[in-house]
Amino acid sequence: MIALVFFAVFLALTLAAYNFKAVKKLDPGTDLMKEIAAAIQEGADAFIRHEYSIIAKIALLAAIILSVVVDWYVGVTFLMGASMSALAGFIGMRIATISNVRVSNTARTTKSLGATLKVAFQGGSVMGLSVGGFALLGLGLVYIIFGKVLGQTDQINLVIKENWIGVHFIPYTMTVSGYALGCSIIAMFDRVGGGIYTKAADMGADLVGKTEAGIPEDDPRNPATIADNVGDNVGDVAGLGADLLESFVGALISAIVLVSYMYYTTSGINGSMDFKLVENLLLYPLLFAAIGLISCVIGILSLIFRKVSDNPHRELNYALWISAGLTVVATGIFTNLYFKGMDVSSLGFKMGILSPWIAAVFGIGSGILIGFLAEYYTSYDFKPTLTIAQKSMQGTALTITQGLASGMKSTLFPVIVLALATLASNYFAGLYGVAMAAIGMLSFVAATVSVDTYGPIADNAGGICEMSELAPEVRKITDKLDSVGNTTAAIGKGFAIGSASLAALSLLASYLYSQTTMGDTMGFVLNINMINTLTLAGALVGAALPFYFSGLLIESVAKAAGAMVDEVRRQFREMPGILTGETKPDYKRCIEISSAGALKEMTLPAMISVLVPIGSGFIFGEEFVGGMLIGTLLSAIMLALFTANSGGAWDNAKKLVESGEFEGQGKGSELHASTVIGDTVGDPLKDTVGPSLDILIKIMAMISLIMVSVFSKYNLLELFK
Repeated sequence: MIALVFFAVFLALTLAAYNFKAVKKLDPGTDLMKEIAAAIQEGADAFIRHEYSIIAKIALLAAIILSVVVDWYVGVTFLMGASMSALAGFIGMRIATISNVRVSNTARTTKSLGATLKVAFQGGSVMGLSVGGFALLGLGLVYIIFGKVLGQTDQINLVIKENWIGVHFIPYTMTVSGYALGCSIIAMFDRVGGGIYTKAADMGADLVGKTEAGIPEDDPRNPATIADNVGDNVGDVAGLGADLLESFVGALISAIVLVSYMYYTTSGINGSMDFKLVENLLLYPLLFAAIGLISCVIGILSLIFRKVSDNPHRELNYALWISAGLTVVATGIFTNLYFKGMDVSSLGFKMGILSPWIAAVFGIGSGILIGFLAEYYTSYDFKPTLTIAQKSMQGTALTITQGLASGMKSTLFPVIVLALATLASNYFAGLYGVAMAAIGMLSFVAATVSVDTYGPIADNAGGICEMSELAPEVRKITDKLDSVGNTTAAIGKGFAIGSASLAALSLLASYLYSQTTMGDTMGFVLNINMINTLTLAGALVGAALPFYFSGLLIESVAKAAGAMVDEVRRQFREMPGILTGETKPDYKRCIEISSAGALKEMTLPAMISVLVPIGSGFIFGEEFVGGMLIGTLLSAIMLALFTANSGGAWDNAKKLVESGEFEGQGKGSELHASTVIGDTVGDPLKDTVGPSLDILIKIMAMISLIMVSVFSKYNLLELFK
């Protein structure tokens, strides 16, 4: 059955390579367009290489520590996960810098919204297919090499073992957790570093160029405009890809780890799980994801190789619906065949062998519903964003106030959907069902990321149109695609946040299971007691942590943006010929400022997610950390939804004004200035804070699961007892 996984990987990566070459063959346009695109590509390449060189050193150190403290294979799989995530991010960033100018030129030569959409989506699909392909490739190799060749999934080895320092763990759970942690570390640095870079440049360009100087967005006279476009690629493409890949892998391994501990804890009881069933349950998440990836290939092909309309929103939704629909049908048929004749009564499955599939369908449905809710709260076709734009006519303060109100209100219904999905999936298939709901939500991740990545490509294309001084109708095409891209990005963030909560819940259950003994099926329930002062104290600290983490990120963006504002003002002041078009701005200096700010500020927030649970565990022990994970999960989910939706709404309120919806109040008006400031406030929220919080949840859960065997035995409280 594992051949199905590698077949899906082959299909996805083959189509990714085809789309990469097909887009690259397209005409990049005029000499000026090529020059601008080359500058963006050079800046993005320089940043990502420098960033990865820093991450490589940290990853190597982390791998050595894991190898020593746990076992060598954990360090190896950690590096495998980091490599797969980095590779997907780099390929996605590279195709984005190739696609942007070709999207601009397609809009210039065809004047067709549908044709331009197809090029942007084809470029974005390279990122989506790479995310799904490389994530499954790594996990497939882990299963073959460590699970089968080294025998970690053999019945005799699915037991708690002790390493050289007396730490206890199940080898295979540590192996896959190491892989997932490697993906998570890359995602955190990519999201934080890329997010700081892109928002520093974006805010600097908007605050001085659009608000103070009154020049259009992406005007070639703005010194920060190239840096802004570079940021779209390193933050919204490379960061996005690594983020969703990490979410995808986290969901998959949460089910694998849970099954391993469930089998161990019941193996000493009469009527325990049949080992053949355990083997199937261990492999089922990978096979489910493989079928989802094949469905995504079909969904992506359905948009690329047919004539599309001039309605980008509908066309992108078709690709998603085809991918999701095929996934539901195909996995249902597969599940029935895969578990046929097996006795699952020991697992408490309510609907027999179809129970895990039903749980996954609940995940898929809740993901789509959360996506619709994100669209409602961020698209200017609906009341919340329209209200923000209308309130902006009464001043900037009301722009901010209404945006905050809308963002806060937007958290309730997605959380209700998540709660219902959690209850339903748990009812039908227990905690394994909760993990499958997370997998279901991300089973068509290749299509989701493809749609997501199309957005920053379209945004970049619009910038190139403006800097190349193309006709207004050309920019109008790219602006329409960009506006839809803002909404699809919000939908993608909703998927990531929702799956993060479900996956983190499964990892938390695995964390509790990891402290039980063979035959002690109920003992894990007693390990986390919210009345226990240690647990409650941990929950309080955990709830505060996402706010402190978010504050650090916003402050980092503000520092880098402040330096960018000073530089743009300096250039306008010292080189007055810039605004008259007589002098060319110093784009390179602005790129250097964004790069330096991002690389300097990204390490502390990223390391907090790793060091806080470890440090807390060594001081207060496993009960405190368990409480902290609960507090962080609850707090971060609310904060992530709030920041993603409020930021998206502010951005689209600005775009609604720019579209001419309010007569006489277009670009350059006081209304426009108010919405620009709202958009600028929302920039670090939606593109830096929100996406980083779901990674924070999973890294903390993952590192706690890996290290709990160590700090449960070696902590200060135990020492002083």
